[in-house]
Amino acid sequence: MKKENLRALIVCALFGGLGFVLMLLEFPLPMLIPPFIKLDFSEIPAIIVSFAYGPFFGVLVCLIKNLLHLFVTTSAGVGELSNFILGAIFVGVAGFVYRKNKSRKSALIGSLVGAVAMAVLGVITNYFIVYPAYTVLYGMPMPAIVGMYQAILPFSDNLIKSLVIFNLPFTFVKGVIDAAFCFAVYKRISPLLKSFRNKKLDK
Repeated sequence: MKKENLRALIVCALFGGLGFVLMLLEFPLPMLIPPFIKLDFSEIPAIIVSFAYGPFFGVLVCLIKNLLHLFVTTSAGVGELSNFILGAIFVGVAGFVYRKNKSRKSALIGSLVGAVAMAVLGVITNYFIVYPAYTVLYGMPMPAIVGMYQAILPFSDNLIKSLVIFNLPFTFVKGVIDAAFCFAVYKRISPLLKSFRNKKLDK
């Protein structure tokens, strides 16, 4: 069991590094959502690990990539906090559902449930944790944050409206995209992960 956990931790370190690289490739979609919110695909390595080794290790990948990203952060750590919370919800839920019944259908259901959970709970965590942290740690006043949403859609005149109208669908679609990429590559790399999981480390 200890050797299996050690192998899982090695995979987590490798995939956490890959997730960090993917975070560096983030890009804004200013016509759809305020530019301080960027799209990245760094949860793909995490959900792969969550399916292969379990939800705990998927969440660990999310933690590793965000700890690495703190060294290059431009958001006083708030962006990394948000990325970790949302990613942990997504891959944790998806991995938990898949673990109960390991099948392609279960993985699909888990991914969709995880994306929904990430989108819905993201509204709550952003409202109560992440955005207040922005105002304190990054020095961005709340009216300025809401103003960025209003610049796209004037009707978004308070934070909760902005989160529901913009962040909720954006986060859900992001989860669906991550899941789609995972499904596209998982079958190809799964034999390698299983081979490494069964490989003896004392040779």
